[in-house]
Amino acid sequence: MTQPALPPLDEGALRFLQHLRVERRLAARTLAIYGDALRWLQQLAAADGVALALAQTHHVRGWTARLRERGLGPRSIAIALAAWRGLYRHWGREQLITHNPVDGLRAPKAPKPLPKALNVDQAVALAQQVPASDNPALRARDHCIVELLYGCGLRVGELVGLDAAASALAAGWVDAPDATAHVLGKGAKRRSVPVGGPALAALAAWQAERAALARPGEPALFVSQRGTRLSASQVRSRLQLLARDAGLATGVHPHMLRHSYASHLLQSSGDLRAVQELLGHASITTTQVYTKLDFQHLAKIYDAAHPRARRK
Repeated sequence: MTQPALPPLDEGALRFLQHLRVERRLAARTLAIYGDALRWLQQLAAADGVALALAQTHHVRGWTARLRERGLGPRSIAIALAAWRGLYRHWGREQLITHNPVDGLRAPKAPKPLPKALNVDQAVALAQQVPASDNPALRARDHCIVELLYGCGLRVGELVGLDAAASALAAGWVDAPDATAHVLGKGAKRRSVPVGGPALAALAAWQAERAALARPGEPALFVSQRGTRLSASQVRSRLQLLARDAGLATGVHPHMLRHSYASHLLQSSGDLRAVQELLGHASITTTQVYTKLDFQHLAKIYDAAHPRARRK
């Protein structure tokens, strides 16, 4: 948000920042960001010849529009409005003003980025990548992790919560004979998802090696080299190494495999409701983001294949 030739803060703004530092104990970085926002406010008001204490809502709305014209994004504008609103509220408590001209104003909505997903070839390459380890148990474990994340669309918390066997205390488990994974998802909601052939084969290979790593009595399906339940951060680290070895340029994380699972299912089936159930989304609105990913996939095919797609 910093710009050259911003004016120094006046006494009223400095008192407000002092209040934030001493009484609210805001972090130094937050104070610096708020300071820049207040300098913007002073500069914009001075350009219009408006005293800050006399500013009206239409003034602030115009200043917000000018921030957009200068290239500030929705998030930066939201921070600026928060700083301005806080300043006027502070002045109101000091009885320096009778109303807050920023109240009721909202920052422009930031566009929601689409979830990043691997294409089919990338996902298959990752699933087929042989983990780089001299330990056969670690190789089998890491391969099984990828197959379950991509093959079942599990969240990383659901994956590490799986136990090796079903029990009354198990958060989740894989019923191999039934080819079904039972998991405990968000909001403590249980769901069951089908497990494909490659994932079942990877699971069998890992279960054959698991005893070499797991401590006696450890219930977790996936364990670390210490023999205890694998953590979500350890899964992320292993997945990044696998993605690098598979030659994938993009940073791969567990949720990207879940996005890939959903996107590829939707591309093949077109059944949004089924994908919603498999992902465990409470609302269809959450699942609808994958229709946009699907359209991007179709648009790329159109651009590459249709003779009238690219206009000269």
